Amino acid sequence: MPTKAGFIALTGKPNVGKSTLMNAILGTKLSIVTPKPQTTRKSVLGIYSKDDLQIVFLDTPGVLKPKYELHRSMMQYVSSAVSDADAVAVLIDSSEYKSSEEYFPDYFLSQLKRTGKPLIAVLNKLDKFRDRKEVLPILATMSQEGLFDEIIPLSALKNQSVDVLLELFEKYIPESEFYYDPELLSDRSERFFVSEMIREVVFTSFRNEIPYSTEVNITEFKEREEGKWYISASIIVERKSQKIIVVGKGGEKIRKTGEKARVEIEDHLGMPVFLDLFVVVREKWRNNKNLLDSYGYNQE
Repeated sequence: MPTKAGFIALTGKPNVGKSTLMNAILGTKLSIVTPKPQTTRKSVLGIYSKDDLQIVFLDTPGVLKPKYELHRSMMQYVSSAVSDADAVAVLIDSSEYKSSEEYFPDYFLSQLKRTGKPLIAVLNKLDKFRDRKEVLPILATMSQEGLFDEIIPLSALKNQSVDVLLELFEKYIPESEFYYDPELLSDRSERFFVSEMIREVVFTSFRNEIPYSTEVNITEFKEREEGKWYISASIIVERKSQKIIVVGKGGEKIRKTGEKARVEIEDHLGMPVFLDLFVVVREKWRNNKNLLDSYGYNQE
């Protein structure tokens, strides 16, 4: 029996559940998830392999109107994923949708209309409704608009109808040899996932502008045959006042951040680690192309 393999781009506005959906499909936490928008900044490739089927998911940053050079880099990930995919899944917060013109940023709606790829509307967050019948008018509106080839309501958080969505995706996956070893879950390095876990703790531990002004850069990653692995990471901030907040009085905040992140990292790696965290000020790093390149945002 021939094998099937292909790419599905997971796109949509910030905080619509793209990462939650991919994690639900893969059965493991691959992409970091927080209640805050703009958690995902780079594409995370997730590999689903079962029997004669392999679906490579491209979890992308939430589409937004770029304010910084960082945002423009993030939107390049979205464009690249749409271009590379065999089909595009557009996640939508079912509690916020009125019409495609009102819901999507203009440039993203235009991109969807001209892509030529099969478009699958994933009407997520169904768990927000007390009565599923409340979704019917939304389905009717989307059908009338004719933008999407398929529309499926589900709850990624509750893992409801995710299996139905997988069957739907399979329709758009061409016959092909597998692209990746079926034992792999991603092509991203351990350094990448460690930096993301630290950034997740920063996102959930601090408020206001701090999460959006920070980046995490792994400066050392030593795998040791005996004893703890050594990981050194810099938490990048834009201003000295932010550094004071992230470090905390007597270093209390940075210690707590390190403790929380270390537990996640050890669970992920299956190894004890010594995590060394530093806070570094890099003014206006979100608008500095050279710094963004050094932090892995270069799309070329």
